[in-house]
Amino acid sequence: MKKGVLYGVGVGPGDPELLTLKAQRIISQADTVAVPDKGAGEKTALRIASALVESKPLLLCDAPMVRDPKRLEEAYTRNAERIIGELDQGRTVAFLTLGDPSIYSTYLYTHRRVAAAGYEAKIIPGVPSFCAVAAALGDGLCEGSGRLLVVPASHRDMSDCLDVDANLVFMKAGREIGALRQALAERGLLDRAALVENCGMEEERVFPKFADAPEDSGYFSVVVVKRDGT
Repeated sequence: MKKGVLYGVGVGPGDPELLTLKAQRIISQADTVAVPDKGAGEKTALRIASALVESKPLLLCDAPMVRDPKRLEEAYTRNAERIIGELDQGRTVAFLTLGDPSIYSTYLYTHRRVAAAGYEAKIIPGVPSFCAVAAALGDGLCEGSGRLLVVPASHRDMSDCLDVDANLVFMKAGREIGALRQALAERGLLDRAALVENCGMEEERVFPKFADAPEDSGYFSVVVVKRDGT
């Protein structure tokens, strides 16, 4: 029996209309749809692609919100084994992931394990959240010879990044809103910062001035700092 193929499909930041034509085709043709499962709450990637998934079998893949390397390793290995089980049956699997699969995506850990086991695994790019945020703000991210630094704000101390001569993007900034706001203010950058929460989703909120954003901004918040003055 011919083995199935795993596709890591970027579904974009939230707006179903930002799904690429290729992503739509892959999801529509897949035998099984794999979805990240944090164990509670809504599965955002599934909601974005719901019109394409319809009644397809779902494979819920563990995506624990922890930093324990052992627990993460166990989860990624278990996900890969379950997906390989589908591929061994000749089924094509579309693994849905927010934004683009190559940018801070938990899909990559599964992708590498499946590929290392000798199975065909492909990445289908999607619209990154920070590109959609720039569009929502009606502005660019970088111009000319300007540089752009993209940082996962919720996972580390941002102080060293603020000294880099580049425009800055802080992804998943919800947990760090207060600390990030204070750090930007101390460096005279707060007036150059904007925030977009839940970009492309029904709950989207746009704050051209980061200083006006509430402290309770959600997990899917992106902060853009335009150091170049444009």
